[in-house]
Amino acid sequence: MALVLRFVDKEGFICERFFGVVHVRDTTALALKQGIYFVLSKHNLAISNIHEQGYDGASNMRGEWNGLQALICNEFPYAYYINGLARRLQLALVAASREVSQVHQFFSTLVFIINIVTTSCKRNDELNEAQSVELATKIANDESESGTGLNQIGTLKRDGDTRWGFHLDSISSLLKMFNATFVVLSKIAKEKVSYSQRGDADFACNQLLSFEFVFILHLMKEILEITRILCVALQRQSQDILNVMHIVASTKRLLKSFRDSGWDSFLMKVTSFYEQHQIDISDLDPQYVARGGRS
Repeated sequence: MALVLRFVDKEGFICERFFGVVHVRDTTALALKQGIYFVLSKHNLAISNIHEQGYDGASNMRGEWNGLQALICNEFPYAYYINGLARRLQLALVAASREVSQVHQFFSTLVFIINIVTTSCKRNDELNEAQSVELATKIANDESESGTGLNQIGTLKRDGDTRWGFHLDSISSLLKMFNATFVVLSKIAKEKVSYSQRGDADFACNQLLSFEFVFILHLMKEILEITRILCVALQRQSQDILNVMHIVASTKRLLKSFRDSGWDSFLMKVTSFYEQHQIDISDLDPQYVARGGRS
């Protein structure tokens, strides 16, 4: 467990310092609490002087009744629990979007695809090789510029709800390595491996090239890029409330503008991606019929 102290120095400035790494027997709230108390007492820091505590989004830490923050608050009522605003915003945004079943299925599929491709060092090497071949082909065909810092080989970023930038990083990395990911999945689906690995890779291939998955992939990237500005601003300790309110208002305006007038340009971008990767485009003109026969 990493421990960071935030304090006010003699001149009245708020400081934050990395304090150390604590070894804990397990991740129960009680074990974490004992680990914190041990380190503080070892450095002659009075536990009763704790006036704030903050953790990530894990339930064993933020739990209202049995979590770490609750155990400390029971002993020291002035140790208020403060969660990161940027993390709360990210969790709220993802939770709200996942209320739409198609978006929830998209994130589940995204994790499934990335886990297959990054499951071992062998798969990562195959992904890097596929990227190298693709970049070499693009440079040879003058489809990509060459130079220092350009055309870097990357890796797929794993998705996660408890870190504010993970969803956008994961989506962006898949879009950047879309062809390379497909190459690796196709190779796994044809290898003489277990039937479950072949079946999972074949299913992932079909999902990767589906109209709905690619559409939501682009849609979530657009939304998360707009809200990222606000998330980054909330990470700054020196941020004042008036500036934050201004950024909140501008973020809402950008989202509203995307909803009201950004559809045509967004659809052109997605359609271009479909054509580039030979993905069948669904006809968006017919009337949509939900399950149960209701239009």
